[in-house]
Amino acid sequence: MKDSFNDLTYEELVTKREELTKKYLDLRFNSVLGHVENPLEKRNIRRRIARLNTIIHEYSLSIRNS
Repeated sequence: MKDSFNDLTYEELVTKREELTKKYLDLRFNSVLGHVENPLEKRNIRRRIARLNTIIHEYSLSIRNS
């Protein structure tokens, strides 16, 4: 399931990226300790962060308008 980030503003995208990055770091820490319920969640979060980075970069290139 793809998340719909297209309708979010630039500020919301940046805060969502920070939130997902924190969640990803927590998952990585827990995977080292061995307490992860869904190991595929790391991959899904990494992909969501990549989508957000792409959209944020499009804003910086003025491909997308605010």
